[in-house]
Amino acid sequence: MLIDSHCHIDGEAFGEDRDAVVQRAIDAGVKAMLCVGTGDPHDGEIAKAVAVAEKYDCVYASVGVHPHDAKLYDDAAEANLIGLSKSEKVIAWGEIGLDYYYDHSPRDVQREVFRRQIRTAKSLDLPIIIHSRDADDETVEILTEECSWEGFRGIMHCFGGTAKMAEALMPLGFYISFAGNVTFKKAENLREAVRVVPLDRLLIETDCPFLTPVPHRGKRNEPAMVVHIAEFMAELYEVPVETIAERTTKNFQDLFGLELNS
Repeated sequence: MLIDSHCHIDGEAFGEDRDAVVQRAIDAGVKAMLCVGTGDPHDGEIAKAVAVAEKYDCVYASVGVHPHDAKLYDDAAEANLIGLSKSEKVIAWGEIGLDYYYDHSPRDVQREVFRRQIRTAKSLDLPIIIHSRDADDETVEILTEECSWEGFRGIMHCFGGTAKMAEALMPLGFYISFAGNVTFKKAENLREAVRVVPLDRLLIETDCPFLTPVPHRGKRNEPAMVVHIAEFMAELYEVPVETIAERTTKNFQDLFGLELNS
């Protein structure tokens, strides 16, 4: 039993065969998928993730504004997302954070909106899902300042930072999630980070349709391919793949307070 802890199956890439994609995941042993809403918070894009979650029993959703779109965040956007979060299938707030690689939103705005969304998630008692790219130090600084409340929990999604960053965030209550890029030949820095993450803090994800794992690089990624990430992680941890599947499934259930039937 596997979990894809971060996917984007609500997007156009899956517009023509979403039913088949979900069924392939189920057939591959993927028990649950977390569909993360992104896009303009005013035009209904994020609501698509919630709609997908409400259609499929095995799909859950999160809502939040990606750092690329931080410049679009305002009171109306926040009210819209809070409304969407009332769905029983919404279990997290995100992905939120900092992206200094693309800088699609000004950095000061990214930081302000990041803090604001953390506080909103806290008010709703929702775990947060973090996106961080080329912003390790400031991400750690903000999360250390904002996420030190009792019962806090969250995910460092598609982890791309250093082992030092992982070690700084796990004590706060973060799980560290690795995607298909950990399988890439030149990703030794990610594999170094894996080595400091204990199994009880590990999650795996596809981030599909992006970051297709070896041996399918170049093809569209989808939740069924989380199997390949589990197999790769089993080699890194030197444990059976069943151990990775069982542990990451338990971690997901513990994080979100879910009981998934086997």
